[in-house]
Amino acid sequence: MESVWAYTLVSVFLVSFISFIGIVILSLKKNLIERMMLFLISFAIGALIADPFIHILPEALEAGYDPLSFGSFALIGMFIFFIVDKVLRWRHRHLLGHHKKHDVKPYVWLNLMGDGIHNFIDGALIAGSYLINIPLGITTTLAVIVHEGAQELGDFAVLISGGFSKARALFFNFLSALTAVIGGVLTLLLETRMESVGQYLIPFTFSGFLYIALANLLPELHHEETPKKLAIQTAGIVLGMLVMVSLLLLE
Repeated sequence: MESVWAYTLVSVFLVSFISFIGIVILSLKKNLIERMMLFLISFAIGALIADPFIHILPEALEAGYDPLSFGSFALIGMFIFFIVDKVLRWRHRHLLGHHKKHDVKPYVWLNLMGDGIHNFIDGALIAGSYLINIPLGITTTLAVIVHEGAQELGDFAVLISGGFSKARALFFNFLSALTAVIGGVLTLLLETRMESVGQYLIPFTFSGFLYIALANLLPELHHEETPKKLAIQTAGIVLGMLVMVSLLLLE
């Protein structure tokens, strides 16, 4: 059991540090970052739309989740995200009336919340795989790393476009990624009890990613209406979806 703990902790911390892939963006010049931001946001939208249907839903059904229960909890999750979004928007407008320094768009916090839940589940999956056997745990860790590398780049772009500074985006993205450690540790401590928790978290993540992409990020693209900007948006969304699909080959 000690080796399972060691492998799990190394794996979940390694997955958490993938969040620093945003440093790739930081190495670029400011004007280049600004030109790339529209494409990166579009990429994030494509990834956030495809991930629930390409990865989360099939894996949930394969694991034996009841489709009706999954759909019901996903709808509840969508409603919860709507309420949280409304509260954040109200708070955002209220604070802006007094302090301009709080000009951070509400979808930034929704994205961090949804990504944190997703990372928590990844940590739980990694720990659960190691509980079965070490080779399966290593394979699962590699799959999560490849998956997270693509998604974290889009997440970082979302945080920057939503009003975070580069340093703040790195910090909060890393905090969100650390929930993988919590998920891994709790799974090892509770083992089978975590399975029942996942029945609620997985559909919640499913609906959260869709809500963020469709209700928060997609409307941002409508501010750009030139044919050139449309081409960039389309290319980003399609590439984000294709990357999620291609990751199936590595799992």
